[in-house]
Amino acid sequence: MPYRMLNSAGHHALAMKHATTPRRIALAVLALAAAAGIAVAVQSHSARAAAVDPGLVDINTSLGYQATHAAGTGIVLTSSGEVLTNNHVIRGATRITATDLGNGRTYTAKVVGYSVANDVAVLQLQGASGLQTATVGDSSSVKIGDAVSAVGNAGGAGGAPTTTTGRVTGLNRTITARDDQGDAEQLTGLIETDAALQPGDSGGALVDSSGRVIGMLTAASAGFRFSFQPVAADGYAIAINKALSLVKQIEAKQASATVHIGATGFLGVTIQQPVSFGYPYFGDAAATNGALVTSVLDGSPAARLGLGSGDVITAIDGHAVSSARTLSTLLLARSPGNRVTVGWVDQSGASHRASVRLASGPPQ
Repeated sequence: MPYRMLNSAGHHALAMKHATTPRRIALAVLALAAAAGIAVAVQSHSARAAAVDPGLVDINTSLGYQATHAAGTGIVLTSSGEVLTNNHVIRGATRITATDLGNGRTYTAKVVGYSVANDVAVLQLQGASGLQTATVGDSSSVKIGDAVSAVGNAGGAGGAPTTTTGRVTGLNRTITARDDQGDAEQLTGLIETDAALQPGDSGGALVDSSGRVIGMLTAASAGFRFSFQPVAADGYAIAINKALSLVKQIEAKQASATVHIGATGFLGVTIQQPVSFGYPYFGDAAATNGALVTSVLDGSPAARLGLGSGDVITAIDGHAVSSARTLSTLLLARSPGNRVTVGWVDQSGASHRASVRLASGPPQ
């Protein structure tokens, strides 16, 4: 199960996307829980949670370039099929479908836009109409101690959503997410709850006592039992007011440094941070500048450029690529069909520079 590792005030949490094959970090340690484990909240389908069920969708993604599948949850915002979910639910997806819990129909979903930094994405269900929508509340009025329910596609099983109950235990929390590719995002203004979350809950609803959505589920802390299996504990949700402000920006097609609109520009490489070894006897290793190419997709723009495994990308349109993350950020600001000039150094040390048009690829 691919989780994202999150760090907050000395402990860790996990993003709740479910996958059939590991793709993200699967385990994290909660400082005081290694010996005792953490009790998981008793699941109960409360009346307040049941009210939001028809306004949710089960999201399933195919990650074609990784030969795996993943699942999460989404919140229906409009009767015509606009859906709010986490960006990490759709990251890397080459195909996205969503099953509406209100009518039981499955739709192909198109990415309208997303924010990697804020872990928010907006989807449009193709051909949808007359859908039931979730009732949205005001997250600014939430208080510590408020009773809440967490509703989502736990385990990626689909069908009737799973609900856990608890209370708000913290407000305006900040956590740092790091995945198995070394990428990290700091998420701020989160609502913390002791309602337990599970893989597949990402993008689901944190619901108040009146059945209104006050947050979008995004992560959960976890510890280890003696068997070293992860145990879900406190959950985190993106405040719905903040999520909806990003939705409005995406709807208005206002791209920015943190918001990408539409399809994603695709170079066709897998990358990592290059490492140089100085004195191996002393274990000396230092990261060097650039983005190390680990593989190139056949027929991709990168293949047409002549890039190969072991080459290091050093620039995009004259902007220096200082790290693998920098390359991703530079490409995120571009769209399919844009022509980009790529600078790279091959394994012999020779420098190259050439331009190519980006293809359309999966969201970052």
